[in-house]
Amino acid sequence: MSKIKITEDYQDLFDIDGNLNRLVKNIEVLNYINPLNIASEKKKFFSAKYNYEPEFKYPKIRFNGYKLHRLFFSQRLERIIDDDIRQLYEDIIYEYSGLIECIETIGHGRKFYFNSLKSFGTPTEKDLENATFILRFDDSDFNEEMLPMYNVTEARAYFDEFSKRYDFKYNIKISNNLSAAAMVLNNTQTLVLRKSHKFSLNQLKVLTNHEIGVHMVTTFNGLDQPLKVFSNGFPNNVETQEGLAVYSEFMSGCLTIERLKELAFRVIAVDSLHKGYNFADTFHLLHSQHKLNRDKAFTITLRVHRGGGFTKDHLYLRGIRNVYKYAKSDNDLGVLLTGKVSQEYIPTIEKLQDKGLAIAPKYITDAYVNNDNADPNLDFILKSLK
Repeated sequence: MSKIKITEDYQDLFDIDGNLNRLVKNIEVLNYINPLNIASEKKKFFSAKYNYEPEFKYPKIRFNGYKLHRLFFSQRLERIIDDDIRQLYEDIIYEYSGLIECIETIGHGRKFYFNSLKSFGTPTEKDLENATFILRFDDSDFNEEMLPMYNVTEARAYFDEFSKRYDFKYNIKISNNLSAAAMVLNNTQTLVLRKSHKFSLNQLKVLTNHEIGVHMVTTFNGLDQPLKVFSNGFPNNVETQEGLAVYSEFMSGCLTIERLKELAFRVIAVDSLHKGYNFADTFHLLHSQHKLNRDKAFTITLRVHRGGGFTKDHLYLRGIRNVYKYAKSDNDLGVLLTGKVSQEYIPTIEKLQDKGLAIAPKYITDAYVNNDNADPNLDFILKSLK
């Protein structure tokens, strides 16, 4: 933990930050949003010739939502003397409150969807145009690195080897109840890998640069900060953090057009929620209309329909567009690696650093330094996104 002098001028800020840190521990959405019965419901869905609405079960909530809301809004923010810092904490409280409402309504259909909309939004026309633009490109070239051939034990060994370039220590957990191939749980510094998944070499490169190179890097940089909000998350940090993670894929040379198309299909799938599509409708849109194979179509459909309509996935494409443009304008990516932060709060982060209330990141994503990207087509696509 970095040492910092807590002067009387900022004692109230650190007290409020500490209070919020104690409250936020149980509201990691990813702890609750992944169904517990994915495999059995997938089998039923395929057996029913794709005309079955899966009935997913979810983990039980481990907190009292009403009590948490009350405690969040009881914070005396007027005691924070700086206007910008006070506004950040006000925004944070509304953000965390929205996440509580999301978690409380997981599995409650449209009720959850509308809460998800408040926290993560939905694709704009510009997002849909970008997705459609990406889908025009050919991704049919054969590449042995794309063949799924590594089991979860081999994947774990690959992650362990990759992680030697950073000196932080994290936990690895194997799970059957995961809609993604891998994910990072920020609050427990844990990487979770899906037990039944077969990984390709390219996917292992993508996931290590994405999950370890950015998500775990910002997790440990956030823990190193004097203020806990850097670890717990700024408002709208998902868009920036996922943008940074996909940019790491790009800069490490493992991003492919196929991967960009996957992000484009997520935008289209999230948009289908807005149009009232059920699970089978979204699956048919991806599988029948866009010709995705049934396993990929199921995975994307599951990701966006879990909980009752989880709109987070459209933010990956918008995030990589924004981070790419930011980086290409010779801006400092380090400020975005200081924790779970978002681009819109860069001036506030810089003010916190100037006041000695935040520090530069200890860890830097190595892909940003080495820059192994050598694909002009990907550069053209990212440069062309609106």
